[in-house]
Amino acid sequence: MPRPEVLDRIKEAEQEADDIVAEAEEDREQRIEEARAEAEEIREQAHEEADAAAQERLEDAREEIEAEREQLIEEGETARENLEKAAQAETDEVVEYVIDLFEEAVHAST
Repeated sequence: MPRPEVLDRIKEAEQEADDIVAEAEEDREQRIEEARAEAEEIREQAHEEADAAAQERLEDAREEIEAEREQLIEEGETARENLEKAAQAETDEVVEYVIDLFEEAVHAST
């Protein structure tokens, strides 16, 4: 093979190598960009899932607090009713006692 042909083939081979390297670099950049986009999508999805889980926990906590609140109110109303009944029973006794004292005082002064 003559020398000019050898040089042309070498140049062609070098050009092919340069093209292959350029194509590989483009492919690498594209894959990196795709990986970044996928990572961002995964981060967004994880963030959304975390927000949803937090919202669900918050709602569960609110329901639990509301149930406890209702129970405390019910217990408080029951305790109030019991105190009112006890006070009413004692009021009757106190009224009778005061009347007895008054009557004794009236009798003692006459």
